[in-house]
Amino acid sequence: MRRARTGAVVIICVVALLGSWGCKKKGPSPLDGDLAGERGGLDEGGLAGRGSMARVQRGELPEEDGILKDVRFSYDSAELDEEAQRIASQNAAWLRANPTAKVEIEGHCDERGTIEYNLGLGSRRAKAAKDYLVTAGVDSSRISTISYGKELPLCHEQNESCYARNRRVHFVVLGQ
Repeated sequence: MRRARTGAVVIICVVALLGSWGCKKKGPSPLDGDLAGERGGLDEGGLAGRGSMARVQRGELPEEDGILKDVRFSYDSAELDEEAQRIASQNAAWLRANPTAKVEIEGHCDERGTIEYNLGLGSRRAKAAKDYLVTAGVDSSRISTISYGKELPLCHEQNESCYARNRRVHFVVLGQ
């Protein structure tokens, strides 16, 4: 029963995502605020709606890096290696220096694996990055997480270089 319910949620999410790519919007959708990262609760100065889903809904490509740099992962891993920890430390320093900033951490995967598996892996990656920031002194109430699995890739080629770009967490600053 649980797998069927999880599968149904995944299908609904994918249909909503695919529908947003193929349809011209006539006005704001009631889902726009939630998909834009409203979990952070801020829309001051147009800062909400900066996440990958909101960008795709506007016909833009997902963003790579930003004020805070993306953290990359090895294949099928949610562990932060030495380079990932270095980047996460820099991001934590920026967040400590900007104590009112809130951030959403998006978990992303490459195209290999099922939708369900990659949503779980993206979630574990986002949680690992959040845990690292909290350990580095960032208040957990300032951090939200979301997983997009393999649904919002930066790169669409089928090679290791492209896969490596897609295995990441992306940090979206929701407000300062």
